[in-house]
This record gives sequence, structure tokens and C-alpha cells, in this order.
Amino acid sequence: MTVIEPGRDCPLCPRLASFRAIHRTEHPDWFNAPVPSFGDPQARLLIVGLAPGLRGANRTGRPFTGDYAGDLLYATLRKFGLADGVYAARADDGLRLHRVRIVNAVRCVPPQNRPEPAEAATCRQFLAAELASLSGLRAVLALGTIAHDSVLAALGQRRAAFPFAHGRHHLLPTDLILADSYHCSRLNTNTGRLTEAMFEAVFAALAELI
Repeated sequence: MTVIEPGRDCPLCPRLASFRAIHRTEHPDWFNAPVPSFGDPQARLLIVGLAPGLRGANRTGRPFTGDYAGDLLYATLRKFGLADGVYAARADDGLRLHRVRIVNAVRCVPPQNRPEPAEAATCRQFLAAELASLSGLRAVLALGTIAHDSVLAALGQRRAAFPFAHGRHHLLPTDLILADSYHCSRLNTNTGRLTEAMFEAVFAALAELI
């Protein structure tokens, strides 16, 4: 049987397991475990992020929940009718996604929000299982280069054939569309690399596909 989600005490990446243990001691009320995917099990769009934020998903236990990136992502999903309910930045706020599922390329929070290449490769088995489980999947949205590369590797595709570029759509041999966007982090929006209008344009194009 294929395992889609790592166990709460997943030991596969020693550095991440150690970092997780530190924060379990310092913040016993936080989630502090591999963050599971969230959303519609019949999703036509899978959004792939980088990794849980320390005070975001690592604290709340739901992808993109509890930090600025989630504020922007979930507001955009609601604007395009892909989510409903109130986003209150906690896992039990009742928010629902429609035709969309969200997951991170690396399930555990990394120090300085930077997973190492070996950690992304180790966690890729769970991303591959997630992709395989979504029979109605039409498109994947990669938020950032690491997510983009992880999706391609999980699908057995060559990175050189499908270079990352914000706003680009790649038609993969599997008939999936891989769409690219800069990550919706505060750093990217504060520097102007990604604006709300740019981010919404990505979803406007995807909404027609799903």
C-alpha cells in the first residue's frame, strides 16, 4: 500500500526531525509534525508549496495557514470560487476548498525555511503518492522553483525540458499542465517580485482549466 502522508514522527530527514523535536519542547501546543495535504480529494488542481512555515503551517497543522502566504493564497482562492467559508488562520476555521488540494514539497519545517536538496528528494515519495492518488487531476501549480522541480521529479520528467518561469504553463507528457508562479511569500510581495495582480492572473488562467 502506498503511503501518502508521513507519520507524525517521521525519521527520514534527521536534520528536520531534530529541528521538529526542538520546537516540540519549546512550543508543545504547536502541531510540530509533517503537515498533511489539505483540500478536495477530487481535486482538479494541486497547489504545491515549498515547506511549512515555522509559525504558519508548522504551528497550525494545515498548509499555508497562519502566515502571510496563506492570507494571500486563501483570499485568492476565495475570489475565484475555489474556496468558501471564513479563513481564520487556524486548521479548524471551517474553510473548504473546491476542486483544489494543497500540499508542500517538503512536509516538515526546515531551519531558515530552506530545505536541503536531499530532504526534498527524500520527501518526494509522498508528493508522488499524492499526485498518483488524484485521479481527476488536470493541473499542478508550483509555487517557486523548488516546488516546480519536485513536481517534475515526482512525475519522472526532466527539469531541462520544462524550465521554471512565472506565469508559464507546461504541457507534460502525462497530459497534466504544470503552471508556475513565484511563491506568495511576504518577501516576494514586499520586494515587488510578485504582486497580488500577478498572483491573481495565474489563477484566472487556471480557473478556465479546472
